[in-house]
Amino acid sequence: MTASQYQTYRNLPPLAGLCTHEQAAQPGLLVAECVRRHKALHYALKRLHEIFTARITSEPIYELKTAFSHHAYLCAEHITAIRNRVAEMREPPLGLEVVPNEALEIFFDEIRNARTTEELLVGLYGVAIPAVKQAVEAYFQETNPLTDAPSRRLLRFLLLELEEMLRFGEQALEKLACPRQGEWEQNLHAILQNLGGIAGSETVVAVRRITSEKPYVYDRIPQRDERFTDVWNQGVNAEAFLYDANFPARAKILMMYFKRIREIDVPEMMASILAETSGRPWEYYHKMSRQIWDEARHAMMGEVGFVALGIDWTQAKITWNWSYRLNTECSPLERHGVLFFIEQGLMPRTGKRYEFEVAQQSENPLAATIQDFDWADEVLHSQIGREWYVPQFENLQAALDYGDRAWSKILSNWAEVRERGLTAHENWWPAIYMQACERAGLPPEPAILAYSTTYEGKRADLNAVE
Repeated sequence: MTASQYQTYRNLPPLAGLCTHEQAAQPGLLVAECVRRHKALHYALKRLHEIFTARITSEPIYELKTAFSHHAYLCAEHITAIRNRVAEMREPPLGLEVVPNEALEIFFDEIRNARTTEELLVGLYGVAIPAVKQAVEAYFQETNPLTDAPSRRLLRFLLLELEEMLRFGEQALEKLACPRQGEWEQNLHAILQNLGGIAGSETVVAVRRITSEKPYVYDRIPQRDERFTDVWNQGVNAEAFLYDANFPARAKILMMYFKRIREIDVPEMMASILAETSGRPWEYYHKMSRQIWDEARHAMMGEVGFVALGIDWTQAKITWNWSYRLNTECSPLERHGVLFFIEQGLMPRTGKRYEFEVAQQSENPLAATIQDFDWADEVLHSQIGREWYVPQFENLQAALDYGDRAWSKILSNWAEVRERGLTAHENWWPAIYMQACERAGLPPEPAILAYSTTYEGKRADLNAVE
């Protein structure tokens, strides 16, 4: 009797549904080769995570900022899964921080140093991620489906999310008309070909550096696309409006949508913390990547809130004052301190719970959903801060005091930016409010339309960022 002829009891699916006996009877890969491939994939995903994170701040296109935040998080999730799997495969010490091949290192250095947005997209979505996907598919097919079932499970999830990333990337390459098959892209393909792929085993490979001839320098200056027309504007104090008992909930949700989409400056700032902080345990980068993605998601939630109401959100002046000043005036630890200090201010009843209650009072189900999940995320972020920021200080109060002092360094520079001619602090609120009234078929209320409180001479409320 051969494996193909073997029958289970009443022809029940064999081997827990993993595969047939015939498939399981094929030897597949040994543990050492499986571990080698895992390590190559781990390295590739870690470099992709690094590149996505490092380019969030300086990438001007909003849709790419949010996508990079998402894709960095997906990479972080799979990096953690692979690290856990390697630890199960007779591997202490794990050796996961070892570069598997100098040519692979140069390959990712070239993409990290891409000179333009278009070149970066080609490197990431046109070359690197397809190559990672190909390596995952090869490993999935060649390993034994029974003996290495735990690896096949995590590879299956990895493939799903690589395909999701590629769908986005392929559309971005098309819509932005990114030039293909130039000298730089051909060089990337040549490196992979000589290496034998992302998980190739060739040890001596001819490589050529083009963009990475000069050392990489992280760019911490935030950039925005042309829809962000007045990035220094502090002409509307959304927090003062939100906490004013005289204004109705239906108008307040517009300010909350503004506060959400304004959170795009949080990934811009947090990415700089990761890019400029080395030597922490991997779990630190994993958890912080989750928070970066959440903050980008919050910005998109605000975007969706405006779009659902038929409002042109670009008429609300989305500032970068916070991320710019933190990135250029504070150390990475100070930036984290400010973030944690603000997060703790969101936990009392006057913080996120209040915003959720206002959203419920507005009788707008979407607003309530947005604020409910925003609140849940911020509770998680507070816990991340307590786990990874607070232990660097003597106690919780010392950690809060440090963040408070750092926050005080970048108090509202309302007068300064106006004197420098960077903004006139235009009051954009009437345009947004009038759009909402027109869409709803309601007359504007004079007191709401006339709202014009600014941040002039004031310290922003703790809710000013989040």
